[in-house]
Amino acid sequence: MPFPFFGDDKSTIAQMLNTLPQVGRLEWIGLRPVRREPMLAVAEATAETDRHLHGDHARPKPGGKRQVTLIQHEHLAAVAGYLSLPEPVDPGRLRRNLAVSGLNLLALKNRRIRIGEEVVLEITGECHPCSRMEEELGPGGYNAMRGHGGLTARIVQGGLMRAGDIVRIEPTPPAEPGS
Repeated sequence: MPFPFFGDDKSTIAQMLNTLPQVGRLEWIGLRPVRREPMLAVAEATAETDRHLHGDHARPKPGGKRQVTLIQHEHLAAVAGYLSLPEPVDPGRLRRNLAVSGLNLLALKNRRIRIGEEVVLEITGECHPCSRMEEELGPGGYNAMRGHGGLTARIVQGGLMRAGDIVRIEPTPPAEPGS
């Protein structure tokens, strides 16, 4: 049975997986208009179904698992703490598209979230840090990001999203008979 045990409402783990706080907030949106250039913080962005964020240089293939990247907003302070920085790290320095607060993103792997009224993302996996974190954050940046690199997602339903939008967990689809 695939994790997280879709349709198995009787198991203890399935029950625990469904006790997540159900509402978060989109704190920040960032686009990379040009490769290796600074991120551009924007108030709103358009997600293109099964593609990418409009205005971002990334051109993932349709069906790709890394169409959008997310970072846990609460982890910005943790990363700064590991580097002895006085303030939380600016999300643009971490090269992720979206910063979300109020939901434990790691607990949402293989689940769907809705941002605002239109956008639906399917969380597809972890977004591990790369060597650019040493360049961006200085010595120790890579290790400070380990376990805090965020997640990747596929755009299931496109549309407009705005900083400040509510982020909700979509209901888990019922298991198909015989699966």
